[in-house]
Amino acid sequence: MKVFDELQARGMIAQATNEEKIKELLNEGTIKFYIGFDPTADSLHVGHFVQIMVMSHMQKAGHTPIALFGGGTGMVGDPSGKTEMRKMMTRETIDHNIACFQKQMSKLVDFSDGKALMVNNADWLLNLNYIEFLREIGVHFSVNRMLAAECYKQRLERGLSFFELNYMIMQSYDFLMLHRTQNCVMELGGDDQWSNIIGGVELVRRADGQDVYGMTFALLQTSDGRKMGKTEKGAVWLDPEKTPPYDFFQYWRNVDDADVVKCMKMLTFLPLEEIGEYEKLEGAALNAAKEKLAYEVTSLIHGKEEADKALKAARSIFTAGTDDENMPATEIDPSALTENGIALVDLMVMTGLAPSKGEARRLIQQGGASVNGEKIADAMFIVSREQLEAGAVIKKGKKVYHKALLKQ
Repeated sequence: MKVFDELQARGMIAQATNEEKIKELLNEGTIKFYIGFDPTADSLHVGHFVQIMVMSHMQKAGHTPIALFGGGTGMVGDPSGKTEMRKMMTRETIDHNIACFQKQMSKLVDFSDGKALMVNNADWLLNLNYIEFLREIGVHFSVNRMLAAECYKQRLERGLSFFELNYMIMQSYDFLMLHRTQNCVMELGGDDQWSNIIGGVELVRRADGQDVYGMTFALLQTSDGRKMGKTEKGAVWLDPEKTPPYDFFQYWRNVDDADVVKCMKMLTFLPLEEIGEYEKLEGAALNAAKEKLAYEVTSLIHGKEEADKALKAARSIFTAGTDDENMPATEIDPSALTENGIALVDLMVMTGLAPSKGEARRLIQQGGASVNGEKIADAMFIVSREQLEAGAVIKKGKKVYHKALLKQ
């Protein structure tokens, strides 16, 4: 199956500026394309993973990916999907975040021998002559059309700064520069970037009289439209220091039944025929599909060894309800204990099993917590010092386990 058809069959393609031409370019030739990544944190997260998978599919088909890091656009910040202006970052923070992105992405995309490129738009954005830029580039943009774009429309009621209004122009200029310097003919991105991508396509046509193309892919969402990749602890990161491999594995092991096949198609390289067999499963049998999804995604991000460890730990816990050396654990400082021990509600907050004491109390009262296999219904329950010294295994709901240990 050719790459456009593969991406379409996996449910990844959302919108395209010229689907017929894009299909021809991707299936019959080889091109350079780019995807932009603004360095808003020091790690990529699950939301970036679809984009990286698209880059990998395209690279395997012979196309050349350009990973564009927003050393310049990151100084402004994309207003898309935001109700308030992003916090401005220092140049040093942006450079550090880009270095982290580059290291992580190199595990998933082959950048050797010119098979893929990394570029930084700070190289052409940070030293622009403002008047010249307005005369050459700004003249091609209609403010009325920009304000009608979805990425700006939702901000108008709360207030949109002139600072942020520049973001679309800057991102569009990226496409023009990559077309001029790298012969890049296509920009890809998440579907929330459609307005920005259209801006770049039209700028290249107006400024240089050349046809280029844009395509977006589906955002990673649950079947009821919620964004995936969030837990009570926050985002699901690709950095093992921020989201340990076991927690990462467990996130995918616990996806809703309605989402498992979609995630398999978008986030693994499993053949569609094999995924089709998993699609036939129902009820408890779907646990095999969830385990396969979790294993494959963890292998891609953290390697086979960490995936094997996570799988072993998960199976040990789910089948026997016992502890395992790979279970996520938190060390509790002895100073946090009273003479009798520590309240379970406090422990659940410390271990990240609940975002607040109120939520921990609600979980306990509704029968959603246990300690060492014993269901706890008393919101005032105290976990003893002896239990912590031995390692207290706290279970939240049916699937989430965490070990609390007394710090030595």
